Amino acid sequence: MSDGAGVESQLCRFMGRPLMFWCFCGFSSLLAAQSDSLCWIGAISVRGAKHTKEAIILREMLVRPNDTLPVELLVRRVEQSRLQLLNTGLFTAVEITYKNWEAATARVHLMVEVDEAWYIFPVPVFDLADRNFNIWWVEQKRSLDRVNYGLDFSHLNFTGNNDPLKAKVQFGYTRKYNLRYSPPFINRAKTLGLSILTDYSQNREVNYATTGNKQDFWRKDDGFVYTHFRTELGMTYRPGARNFHYAELAYNQNRVDPFVADSLNPGFFLEGRSLQRYFSLLYEFTADYRDMRAYPLNGYFLRAKIRKDGLGFFPDRNALTLTTRMDYYHTFSKRWSAAIISNGKFSFIRIPQPYNDNRALGFGNLYLPGYEYYLADGLDMALLRSIVRYRALSMDIRLGKWMPLANYRRIPFKVYLACNAGWAVVNDPFPTRQGNPLSNRPIWGGGPALHLVFFYDKVLLFEYSFNHLGEKGLFLHLNMGI
Repeated sequence: MSDGAGVESQLCRFMGRPLMFWCFCGFSSLLAAQSDSLCWIGAISVRGAKHTKEAIILREMLVRPNDTLPVELLVRRVEQSRLQLLNTGLFTAVEITYKNWEAATARVHLMVEVDEAWYIFPVPVFDLADRNFNIWWVEQKRSLDRVNYGLDFSHLNFTGNNDPLKAKVQFGYTRKYNLRYSPPFINRAKTLGLSILTDYSQNREVNYATTGNKQDFWRKDDGFVYTHFRTELGMTYRPGARNFHYAELAYNQNRVDPFVADSLNPGFFLEGRSLQRYFSLLYEFTADYRDMRAYPLNGYFLRAKIRKDGLGFFPDRNALTLTTRMDYYHTFSKRWSAAIISNGKFSFIRIPQPYNDNRALGFGNLYLPGYEYYLADGLDMALLRSIVRYRALSMDIRLGKWMPLANYRRIPFKVYLACNAGWAVVNDPFPTRQGNPLSNRPIWGGGPALHLVFFYDKVLLFEYSFNHLGEKGLFLHLNMGI
């Protein structure tokens, strides 16, 4: 057997197993004499995609047929491509193997094998009306009056082009009708996409003010006190796998019971208005270089949004706001990793804003550990969080024939021990009432945590946090990746 054939025989044993392909770097010196340590990608094939279009999978790859790359760069990009495919949420498992290696020409054939996720979720709605689970469980005493129920239909891959279609019919605390469709590509180059949304909701209870950095509510059982309507048309531009541009034009119309506008809080829509109408224009840039979006361990994330609310057609709203998010993730060793997460908000138009549009801290992911029961309103905000994590367990949960969906019979499961610390400040130059001491001063909180990660995009966080008020407690946060 010739020397070239001997090298080829050794390589093939490793190329069939992606994790072992790191060992392939050790053979680069043998290849140097034949191909100067370069690999030529002759072809990329896809196996296992029954509904997802092959072009969508190839679009997420960071390598292309006919690319010529150094061996080490090829290995890195193939692994990044595997994670990029998992980040779409379309697959429960992705493997990329190296086939048909030609030692003489350094030509390699990549095989992408995927297990498709379950795309259709006709999920019964059982949502909490409050800002987070902790408020509903403790402060609202698990009241079923503050629960939403209905049907949330999601097809995460409607035509096989990674185009989510979502529709919701909801009753209970909030009556809601919602429809969104987001085709990611509308041109031949697959760089332009659309997002279309119509949303209508009604409430019998409204959060009309903030006192003691907590929400004040008013309820009316014989009618709806708050009505919201929004329709939007957005366009995405994605020149590559990592960078995104998004522009959106939207129309908003909100109505509140006159008793709220006249008596409870004339600043709810400003100047005692009970009707608010305005157009808004948004531009957003995102650079996403994280390895896994739901629970990143390496990479960075940058997002900047600038929004103009009120385009001159109605006098009800006038704001120009910049919001930012910058994250950095780093793995120090096989088990240890850390993250730094920062958020910011700045209002260029320095005038009082409607109460309902003056949010800063305490909604969604904009929370400080230990302050889940509180919120802070204001024109400006800075939030910084740091997390140190230790991977205590990594295993596969195998359900076997008990799970009828074959692609979900193996559940990757990880457990992390973590420690959180955070700092924030909210600037509220036009406070509408006294007794909100968390604004206009720095605050801090943090503590130990337990993180459970199922698959790659379902995360359950148990956080035992302290704050500067001397309070402490156990808080739950959930991200299901749907």
